[in-house]
Amino acid sequence: MISEYSLGATLLYSDLYKYGLWYLVVSFIAVLILQDTYFYFIHRVFHQPLIFKWMHSGHHRSGEPTPWSSSAFDFPEAIVQGLFFVGVSFIVPLHFITLVAALIAMTAWAVFTHLGFEVFPSSSKSYWIGKWLIGSRHHSTHHRKYKVHYGLYFTFWDKLLGTEDPNYKSETHTMEF
Repeated sequence: MISEYSLGATLLYSDLYKYGLWYLVVSFIAVLILQDTYFYFIHRVFHQPLIFKWMHSGHHRSGEPTPWSSSAFDFPEAIVQGLFFVGVSFIVPLHFITLVAALIAMTAWAVFTHLGFEVFPSSSKSYWIGKWLIGSRHHSTHHRKYKVHYGLYFTFWDKLLGTEDPNYKSETHTMEF
């Protein structure tokens, strides 16, 4: 039986061994990096004054982020963000497990970065995890200042393109577990 996704319209596949199990991990990491890149650049566009009011203001309605605000999107923004997963399925061969795992990771990470308090210990900023992964404190700065910290998972675009707040490293944590 031929299913819709096997007609060649996308690169989605269901045979776990088509590319090997190692490819599940590699493609998952690739999707996160590609999504972070896509998100960074569209997020910067969303913050342009002419676009912000009808594309992204719903997300910033709460001044301080909360887990609820992680899902607060204006309809046009939701469409633009959703287009990533449609588009990537035409570019990168993805197993359905990888696609679902990326969607779960995105949702969990969005809630995590909108907690309003830091889960990573303050010592983590000295290690790769604190330098390269976006935590709640990093994203809270974005909600307060609007013109910095546009990434989704990683800080490298902010560092590379000068949108990391220069005071970020010296700010204090609001709360830790």
